[in-house]
Amino acid sequence: MASQPKTNNEHPAGHASPHLDDEERDQASAHSSPRALVIHEIIREEGETALERKPLALLWSALAAGLSMGFSFLTEAVLQSKTSFDRDGTSLTGAAGYCVGFIIVVLGRQQLFTESTLTVLLPVLTRRSLRVAAIALRLWVIVLAANLAGTWIFAGILTMPTSFAQKLAPVLDQLSQAPYSSTFASTTMKAVLAGWLIALMVWLLPSARSAAVLIVAVLTYVVAVCDLAHVIAGSVEAAYAVLRGHAAMPDYLLRFFAPTLLGNVVGGVALVGLLNHASIAPEMTGRDG
Repeated sequence: MASQPKTNNEHPAGHASPHLDDEERDQASAHSSPRALVIHEIIREEGETALERKPLALLWSALAAGLSMGFSFLTEAVLQSKTSFDRDGTSLTGAAGYCVGFIIVVLGRQQLFTESTLTVLLPVLTRRSLRVAAIALRLWVIVLAANLAGTWIFAGILTMPTSFAQKLAPVLDQLSQAPYSSTFASTTMKAVLAGWLIALMVWLLPSARSAAVLIVAVLTYVVAVCDLAHVIAGSVEAAYAVLRGHAAMPDYLLRFFAPTLLGNVVGGVALVGLLNHASIAPEMTGRDG
């Protein structure tokens, strides 16, 4: 690939400042935000790494992520039980608990389906190969299945007849009705927005540096307070309702899973993955050759 001359906006911050010495220019560069192309390549490389992982490794990582997401449901219930409980929805305090599972998953580098809709999509769009697309599809199926299995296991743990679970049962029962509270169309729309926000979170993380936890917390808090639908976090609640006898399996599949999965994929793939890739594709083409 032939080298290309750099334009002014490709240089790091402070590179041409006559007021800075070399060390100060390096400091300015270290504090400048990466360009969109750099962010794209960081995320694409993460996707390439995920595509190269063995199916069994993906399965265990995704199962761990599903289990970790259970702590969002649990922490939300604990916070709700400590404050005045709003029976019409999640309180501002309780919504803070929703962030916990996402922070564990992101910082623990566990495989979460809604993150993979962006990271794995970029290698597919860049390489444009049917083989890569097939590998990506296999990854999505494995990760989604293992994530959901983890959520059902965690929900099962919360239904055990322990004093801890029984104390929280009234709040858990109320929260578990949220995934079934909207129509198919409404749930799909809320899931589109949630998938959009989670994919944007992935896009922002490479430039977040030490603010990574804050980025994850703020965006997932928005998902919670806006009562948006996330297929993995919501699965813990929906599965709990089924296991407690407050909903049936067809309700889980048709009222929660189908519209939420559809919306999350559209939000993550179409509104973030495709648009952000399209915005830097001309720069990538200009460097080929």
